[in-house]
Amino acid sequence: MRASEMRKGQTVKIDGKLYAIVDYQHVKLGKGGAVYQTKLKSLTDGSIQNVRLRSEETVEEAYLDKGTYEYLYSAGSEHVLMDTKTYDQITLDDDAFGDGPKYLKPNTQLQVSMYQGRPIIVTLPITVDLKVTNTPPEIRGATATNQPKPATFETGLIVQVPPFIKVGDIVRVDTRSGEYVTRVKE
Repeated sequence: MRASEMRKGQTVKIDGKLYAIVDYQHVKLGKGGAVYQTKLKSLTDGSIQNVRLRSEETVEEAYLDKGTYEYLYSAGSEHVLMDTKTYDQITLDDDAFGDGPKYLKPNTQLQVSMYQGRPIIVTLPITVDLKVTNTPPEIRGATATNQPKPATFETGLIVQVPPFIKVGDIVRVDTRSGEYVTRVKE
């Protein structure tokens, strides 16, 4: 495709590497012709690069296959996921899976984007509900000053929570920021 046909969110291949288009602007330079100033995020290491492309330059568009997978279990640094349509299982290492194990319980649904049969992006649910397994007892008067305390969840994740949270409570956690959202009523 031509650089003038780029859109935010598209996946492109430049110099053999995969990038997601974060932003682009049509910029008119002083003497030369107009260019597209693009902000690209590397899908392998997450780094951001700024690239200038002339509007007539061609860029290879990369098509990602997206599928729903179910997290099954982790064994050491390997994490097993199952395709919910074909029941095929894939194994990801810590680098490919990122922060997933901290937030996931078995049977949690995820989105996995594949490129040429290789998992590239694992998208976690925005929030997850986890059970508190350890937290200090409530301090009298702490609700008036709102002093957060650490809570350990069933997955081993540690998050700062309000003082009224007790062991056994179910808490909703935002997977993007790793912060407490709310206590879940059962």
